[in-house]
Order: sequence, then structure tokens, then C-alpha cells
Amino acid sequence: MRLTDIFLAVLVAALWGFNFVVIHLGIDAFPPLMFSALRFVLAAFPLVFFLPRPKTGWGIILGIGTVLGVVKFALLFLGMDTGLSAGLASLVLQSQAFFTVILAALLLSERPSARQLAGIALAFTGIGIVALTMNGQTTHTGLTLVLSAAMAWALSNLLMKKAGQVNMLSLMVWVSLVPPIPLICLSLIFEGWQASADAITGLDLTGVGAVLYIAYAATIFGFAVWGKLISQYGAGTIAPFSLLVPVFGMTSSAVFLGEDLGATKLLAAALVISGLILTVLKPSKITRPLAGAQSRS
Repeated sequence: MRLTDIFLAVLVAALWGFNFVVIHLGIDAFPPLMFSALRFVLAAFPLVFFLPRPKTGWGIILGIGTVLGVVKFALLFLGMDTGLSAGLASLVLQSQAFFTVILAALLLSERPSARQLAGIALAFTGIGIVALTMNGQTTHTGLTLVLSAAMAWALSNLLMKKAGQVNMLSLMVWVSLVPPIPLICLSLIFEGWQASADAITGLDLTGVGAVLYIAYAATIFGFAVWGKLISQYGAGTIAPFSLLVPVFGMTSSAVFLGEDLGATKLLAAALVISGLILTVLKPSKITRPLAGAQSRS
């Protein structure tokens, strides 16, 4: 990879990691479900008028929009609102990689490798440590909701696989058409119109910035660059950069939100990230750089 493209891949991982800090700020300014709805409204419009519909069926678009847009993000935002800190949310949400392997085995009869099973066991040991060492930054409700969000994300990964080779930015923009109306309806039912009205009348620059960031920086820019890099280098080369997301998420949460990174939390993070490495990276991806270095020496 060219140095500029490595920088772009790391930049996107940093944007997605910092996104958890922004979500924390956003759900302080808006009711969680309404905040999620606004994100997708801005992600869809006006770009949907300029980007062609991805070459996949409407059923796939509706399915991804419902599972990823409505279910995953609603559960994530509610989980963070009810007691999971931004840094831990960025870590726990990465369990989607393990749920994807499990669901693929159950629904698609894809046999997981021993390496993947070891990674899953290692990662869930880390998440178990989080569950057993609750403090003021974490609640069981918040943890359960974000784990459920990770499972929804995993299911959407299987739907994306069915979509085939499509333009990632175009897919995300068209998928963003689906969530706003269901999320607005859910917000009015469970959060009430008064909460949204109060948020609008009391809106400040932090709230505006949060919505703009998650819609344009994290979604539009992030997926545009990510999709371009995948088309240029392949998913096998680019996907491992996503391992940096929880690193940036926990670091930025500590720096900007004052989140405590104690020894127990760092141990849990190390176990989850180690599990991700075992699950996501193939052995050839680990040994190839070493072999290349030896051949050049």
C-alpha cells in the first residue's frame, strides 16, 4: 500500500473510533432514537439524488436498512444512554466480528476454523471481565444493549455479503433512506414529542456538530474512503485496519471524556483485540510482512 493510502485507512479508523465520543455528546443533546434518525436523514439527503442505486435488490437494501440502521444504531445509542461508556462501547461493539462467524456457521453452514473459535473464546473472556467488574461507567443494561447491537451488525454483515460487489458509499446512502421514519416513530412513541421539541429549542453548537460529524465524517467520508481502499487493495488488506477502531475509541474517550482506563479495563481490551486479531487476520496476513522483510534482507 502507498503511504498516503495507509494514512487514509488509519484516518478512517480514527474517525470511527472518535465517533463514540461524538455519540456520547449527541445523546446528551438529543433523545437517542431521534439522534439516530437525524443521522440517517443527513446521510441520505441530498446525496441519494446524485448517487445511483447500488446494483442489488430492494429486499437487501430494506433488510440492511432495518437491521443495521434501525436495530443496530437504536440499540447502540440506547446502550450508551443507559450506562455504557463511549470507550467500552467502541470495544464491545467489535464483538460483531465474532457474532458474524457464529451466525455464518448457524445460518450459512460456514465452518469456523480452530483459530476463529480460539479468538471468539478469548474475546468473550474479555467481555466477561467487563460484565463482572461493573462500575459507575457501566451497567448490565447498557452492556446487554450494545452486545445486541453487535449481533444486529453481524446479521447485517451477512446481508451485505448477499448484496455482492457494490459501491459501498452508494449502498450506505441508499440504505440510509430506510431508518428515519421507523426511528422517528419509535422516538415519538418511547421518547415523546416533547423531548425532541426541547432538544430542538435548546440546540447548541455541540448538538449540531455531533449530528454533522456522524452523518458526514463517520458515514459519508468514512465509507467513501473505506470503499475506495477496498476496491483498490481488497477487503483482506483493508479490513484489519478496523482493529484500530476500539484503540482510537478508548483513547479518545479517555482524553476527551475523562474515561478511566484502569488495569482491568485494559486487560479486557487486550483480550478482545487479541481475539479480533485471531478471528479477522488470516495467518498469511501476519507472516507475509515478515517473509517479505527477510527476502529483502
